Amino acid sequence: MKKENRIKKNHEFSRIFDEGTSVANRQFVVYVLKKTDQPHFRVGLTVSKKMGNAVARNRMKRLLREALRELSEDLKGERDYIVIARKPVTKMTYHEIKKSLHHVFRVARVLKKK
Repeated sequence: MKKENRIKKNHEFSRIFDEGTSVANRQFVVYVLKKTDQPHFRVGLTVSKKMGNAVARNRMKRLLREALRELSEDLKGERDYIVIARKPVTKMTYHEIKKSLHHVFRVARVLKKK
């Protein structure tokens, strides 16, 4: 993911948690905050220490970033997203992660219409 598409600052995460809306399935929770002043979307990832050691968490984040990169053309711009991984993600393959992310984004109604 490009640098301008990342959310890193703690106050940005807090603002999205406070003002955004959330949607969840068994594997992910997604917070969405509409921002009309930015032309592209930004994404922040959260993987808890409960998910495993640093190696396991970093692997999950890599898989999530790759899935988001592939789904980026389908996501609506002008929004900030926070993706929180839940415990079942530890046992999932890349394709299952991508499918589940697509599902939760569809439920959140943030996919572009084709």
